[in-house]
Amino acid sequence: MVELKAKTPCDGLLPLEVGALRLSEVETGPITSVAAFKGQEAALCKVMQAAYGLDMPEPNRVNEAGEVRAIWFGPQMALLTGVVAEDGLSTHAALTDQSDAWAVVRLDGVGAADVLARLTPIDLRKDTLGPGKTARTEVQHMQASVTCLGKEIYQIMVFRAFAETLVHDLKCAMQAVEARRV
Repeated sequence: MVELKAKTPCDGLLPLEVGALRLSEVETGPITSVAAFKGQEAALCKVMQAAYGLDMPEPNRVNEAGEVRAIWFGPQMALLTGVVAEDGLSTHAALTDQSDAWAVVRLDGVGAADVLARLTPIDLRKDTLGPGKTARTEVQHMQASVTCLGKEIYQIMVFRAFAETLVHDLKCAMQAVEARRV
């Protein structure tokens, strides 16, 4: 009988270092999309506040409490990461387990913003995409979520099927940024 083994999206591809830049896979734990039902936004925030100590995020924001993150993902929608969604949320929102749907990587080091600037059309300056902020955008040709976790630290999420392409594109951009520095 064949024995199946679970693999992470970036298995065998990461970690990767190019000069001062590092790219690593992130184990977020459970990922659940939380889409508030119409008129239930305030009630949903109360349940989230009681369960996790955080609210649904404002547009382009990330709310954090310990290892739990609520990442803005669209109007009245967030990705809840790092914890299994409480049953009480389902009264006020549609919940969808997306734990296996995403490849999640962390890009950090001096020049990380320069790497992303080669691949995404968004404004990466700290006033626009600084710590605690997020954007739904594209990275190269892939739909993505880019979240700034700190100075020169970014979390990038793409659909799992694009993990190898994401790593390739980021590696090429990392090499180009490092080549300019040398």
